Amino acid sequence: MRNQVHEHLNEKMEKTLGVLKEDLNHIRAGRANPLILDRVMVEYYGSETPIKQLASISVPEPRIIQIQPYDASILKDIEKAIQIADLGINPSNDGKLIRLVMPMLTEERRKDLAKQAKKIGEDSKIALRNERRDAIETLKKMQKNKEITEDDLTSAEKEVQKMIDDHVNTIDHLIDKKTDEIMEV
Repeated sequence: MRNQVHEHLNEKMEKTLGVLKEDLNHIRAGRANPLILDRVMVEYYGSETPIKQLASISVPEPRIIQIQPYDASILKDIEKAIQIADLGINPSNDGKLIRLVMPMLTEERRKDLAKQAKKIGEDSKIALRNERRDAIETLKKMQKNKEITEDDLTSAEKEVQKMIDDHVNTIDHLIDKKTDEIMEV
């Protein structure tokens, strides 16, 4: 029974890590990263469609993202969607494809992005703490209903804490890695 609680907790913590990784991928770090376009939607035949479904996205050089639409008639729509998305990058349209040249980040902007990454990490740690609280409450209810003994409760709480500590260390590692990437000139 307590194994189910641990499995459920582990699933929730892995989802939290997944969200963290996705959020960190959307922070621009001076290098061209096509993942910053994941949230850009283009109006195509009356519906909002992700850019990656409408075009081939490549990184021919470290600071350039190249977007080549499958249908050349939507080039202007893609360009407009990128401008509306406010990525801090001006698209360059040559009639066949769009190039996004990543500008060099200023020291101040790098520090702001590092702070943003740390805030995302702290939010993830808060989510983990909430998940820990829920798991421990479930274990205490199980002990109260005589489903597990007090010794089982104590050891289960220690296991939960160890799981949380491991995931917090993973979060710290991811944030440090992203901060190093952002601060790299």
